[in-house]
Amino acid sequence: METIHRIQPVTYRNVLFVTLFVACLLPVVDAPIALLLGFVFTQAFGNPFAHLSHKSAQILLKISVVGLGFGMNLNHAIEAGREGLLFTVFSIVLTLLGGLWLGKKLGIEPKSSFLITAGTAICGGSAIAALSPLIKANEKQISAALGVVFVLNAVALFIFPMIGHWAHLSQHNFGIWSAIAIHDTSSVVGASARFGAEALQTATTIKLERALWIIPLSIITMLVNRKNGATINFPYFIGLFILAVMVSNYFTEYQFIYSNLLIISKKLLVLTMFLIGAGLNLDNIKAVGIKPFLQGIILWAFVSAISLFAVIVLN
Repeated sequence: METIHRIQPVTYRNVLFVTLFVACLLPVVDAPIALLLGFVFTQAFGNPFAHLSHKSAQILLKISVVGLGFGMNLNHAIEAGREGLLFTVFSIVLTLLGGLWLGKKLGIEPKSSFLITAGTAICGGSAIAALSPLIKANEKQISAALGVVFVLNAVALFIFPMIGHWAHLSQHNFGIWSAIAIHDTSSVVGASARFGAEALQTATTIKLERALWIIPLSIITMLVNRKNGATINFPYFIGLFILAVMVSNYFTEYQFIYSNLLIISKKLLVLTMFLIGAGLNLDNIKAVGIKPFLQGIILWAFVSAISLFAVIVLN
């Protein structure tokens, strides 16, 4: 018997959601405002596209990051990557050791603790998504880690630029700090873009360099857990970002195209933040529990403070 697929009726929620989504393209809407709009909408009306929002946000984020590569200065990117390497290695090792110790002290379930720690150390939701199948984490453990990381990312998007101005950080130093201390690439790019163009270049380069550490951590995790059938998710979009930087720096006669691609990429990032905000649900956040949040907050505050101190003293 032939299956009949019914078209879902268009409701006021769908129309309002799409209207707000498109409104995020307006010049007055930046990443933090878009995130807030998405979050408030979901709390008030629910997300009519919940099954699409997360995947769409991930796709838009990768496209926008690659597009940002067309606005990068190659020499600046190389210098930022070289300078950020020491900060990256030190912060990752310190965060992993401190996070696992803290999770044990708080009595948090080991797999949830590991995912929260890895998400804080490397690349937020991307690290959690890559590592969770390697340790066979269940839905509750994954949701707990993602809930902690997403909430702290949202907070960082608002408070990091304010702290940066309060501490009188240069754009270069703010870029290093945000790339080290903020979990997800989306919030790193959003916060640094709000601070300035140079901060955006520095932060994006160092953050993507940091994200590559998903690979060695995944290999170590796989070996420790003996999950030989598991596969490692390589962040291929980082390679495309590097290619975009190379193209824009070696084929300089197309600067008009690159500048327009950069503008489009920044607006795609704002749309990404709207979808991320729309994916935050208070019920899911409440279900995480106090201890995982406590671990995430303490670990994040510690890493943020140490890295801020190091940036101010060493630069």
